[in-house]
Amino acid sequence: MLEELKNVICEYVDVNPDDIHEDSRFVEDLGFNSYDFMSMVGELEETYDIEVEEREVVNVKTVGDAVAYIESLKD
Repeated sequence: MLEELKNVICEYVDVNPDDIHEDSRFVEDLGFNSYDFMSMVGELEETYDIEVEEREVVNVKTVGDAVAYIESLKD
């Protein structure tokens, strides 16, 4: 899941996949703005056939948070 998410992240921001870690923060470390982040969330919803709750997505600050959240929705 982490490797797949790294590939998706690289479609939205100019960062080397090797520089993305579970503790990487989307805004502060990877350079996401809110539009890019929400666009990525939409792509993840389609890719994994999940529905992300808007009130929950604000708690997703790091790549690890995203992995855990996606995995919780897939169960």
